[in-house]
Amino acid sequence: MLLSLPIVISFVGCTAATTQPSALPKTQLYFNGDIITMVGEQPQYAQAILVENGKILFVGSLDDAKKITSNSQKIDLHGKTLLPGFIDAHGHAFNSGIQAIGANLLAPPDGKVTDIPSLIRTLDQWEEDKKNIVGKYQWIVGFGYDDAQLKEHRHPTADDLDKVSTEHPVLVIHQSGHLAAMNHKALELAWYNEKSQDPAGGKIRREPNSEKPNGVLEEMAFFIPLMKMMSKLDQQANEQIALAGVKSYLRFGFTTLQEGRATKEACDTWKALGEQKRLVVDVACYPDIQAQLPYIETVGVQRDYTNHFRVAGVKLSLDGSPQGRTAWLTQPYKQPPEGQQNNYVGYPAIPDEKNVEQLVETAYKNHWQILAHTNGDAALEEYLNAVSKAADKYGNDDRRTVAIHAQTARYDQLDRMKALKIIPSFFAMHTYYWGDWHRDVTLGKERAYRISPGQTALNKGMIFTQHHDAPVALPNSLMILYATVNRVSRSGDVIGPNERVSPYNALRSITSWAAYQYFEEDTKGTLEKGKLADFVILDQNPLKIEPLQIKDIKVIQTIKEGNTVYME
Repeated sequence: MLLSLPIVISFVGCTAATTQPSALPKTQLYFNGDIITMVGEQPQYAQAILVENGKILFVGSLDDAKKITSNSQKIDLHGKTLLPGFIDAHGHAFNSGIQAIGANLLAPPDGKVTDIPSLIRTLDQWEEDKKNIVGKYQWIVGFGYDDAQLKEHRHPTADDLDKVSTEHPVLVIHQSGHLAAMNHKALELAWYNEKSQDPAGGKIRREPNSEKPNGVLEEMAFFIPLMKMMSKLDQQANEQIALAGVKSYLRFGFTTLQEGRATKEACDTWKALGEQKRLVVDVACYPDIQAQLPYIETVGVQRDYTNHFRVAGVKLSLDGSPQGRTAWLTQPYKQPPEGQQNNYVGYPAIPDEKNVEQLVETAYKNHWQILAHTNGDAALEEYLNAVSKAADKYGNDDRRTVAIHAQTARYDQLDRMKALKIIPSFFAMHTYYWGDWHRDVTLGKERAYRISPGQTALNKGMIFTQHHDAPVALPNSLMILYATVNRVSRSGDVIGPNERVSPYNALRSITSWAAYQYFEEDTKGTLEKGKLADFVILDQNPLKIEPLQIKDIKVIQTIKEGNTVYME
């Protein structure tokens, strides 16, 4: 959902994240645990897995493994569960470092902000703890507030944030990444005043009966000043925030990361880290096709990683956030946001449909894989129409086009997606974090119960992936599985019981199916001879415990090509 947000490093300094791998001996034998191969339609287990030179040498019985080599390092799993390393079907790896460094404005259970006073206290405490940073960079920055979870059920305003500081600019980013709030000092620096016009694809919210900005910025109204601030970056700062993001992913078992809607600067950062041998996982970069087209045309798209980095395709953003009520729907929101009429349906990120068609056509003409952010069904319809035209013109063989989020996809749209060979990458974590909000405020019960329709997609003979969209949510693999399987909201309501999927299919959405989405099914996603030794070790088997306990599973170890890159 987010633009790449490297600007934050300018405010937070250079806290290093150490992610150097711990090398294992040449050959390792894993045994005495639940080794789930993820091969086939039903769970299959192996007694042992043998690794050599970063690749899987053997999967099968322990006796047969011992016959192959007798001098391997024997690694006793002690009943724990070994799976293929998890694959990030969609996220913003760079931005995940923000969550670890900036002021944590998330609601429970991931943070402590429950109302605007607690938000202000958290920012005050961050300013106190980071006096050296604030003194050097001036800005006070927080990430993750959510008006859906605040007691007031509104965004903080410039007046609210002036209580933190009137001297320093204050920027707080909504958990969706599609809205933000600024104090008056920050608005001044962004050149927002009574005379400012709403940019295309964005909105400057105003004070009642006035043109004066109230501090809340939607979509491009937020992204434009953000991109201006990004000019202050240097490479060292970018690298530090990127490594912090990697560290965040590793503790949840991810061995392949995505940089979605990337800038040239973000891609350059990942590439540089790889060249410096500081990148211990694979990073697939998807530059913004609208803003970064010259860069994409220069570097091209690659199927193979070089030093764990590749430009994998392009990203297109067509609307906003359903929880922020900026996603583009065909039917009105149940409750419109402040200042909007009852027929409000959100709005497109790119107002001219012809521009959308041209961008999709560019991707198809160059055979670039394209991922499109489509939260609302109107945005998805626009995408389907553009893909249909491009496919008719340039063919549609094995492109693995992706609809990111597709949260409000209608069942008839799933049929069109199947016909166009579009892979939906759902965001089922919404059922937990915003399920109640969608039911009561944004979508109403009927549409809320259909969000991220995983089981319906399966019933139609489709595959899908699931993602976390970090830093919108923590890159928590177990919460992905928990939400996909249970669809239980914060209040305990099951948001769409008919769309719950089995634990095994949930696992496939972040392993084998995710590998397929990336064109990497020959090297990742299942435990088979010749594939990369990318593993995650869990303390419990998600296929054998009560589904409601899945979120409590712990990642014990993350292994990339035979090297331990995270250990609890």
